[in-house]
Amino acid sequence: MTVGIPRTRRRGRDRAPVPSGGRDRDRGSATAELAVAMPVVVLTLLLGVGALGAGLRMVALQDAVADAARILGRGDDAAGAGAAVARADPSAAFAVSRPGDLVCVTASTEARVLGGIAIPLRVSGCALDGGR
Repeated sequence: MTVGIPRTRRRGRDRAPVPSGGRDRDRGSATAELAVAMPVVVLTLLLGVGALGAGLRMVALQDAVADAARILGRGDDAAGAGAAVARADPSAAFAVSRPGDLVCVTASTEARVLGGIAIPLRVSGCALDGGR
């Protein structure tokens, strides 16, 4: 028994080209899709980095507010508490309240994302008021 191997013919120059199954129609579509998707990807990355920066700023402000509440709880002056908050964020405004046996410091500021989107940040910290 002899197994026959089909022979392939070479296509001559005089024959019509074989259709490529629509591949010519899709040429460049990946580039167009990338061009449309790239601004969305860049915008998403910028928003993510801006939100991360705002979160880091809020953590630093929270730490400063807790320090300011402890400073006031020890009975020190308000200038030291203001300096602690100003080291974390010079543009932050802070207020002091004394509910019961506590001294609470609240600071507020804004973080800007993409230069125009303002995210309000407000943090509070309390300590025992033993300095009175």
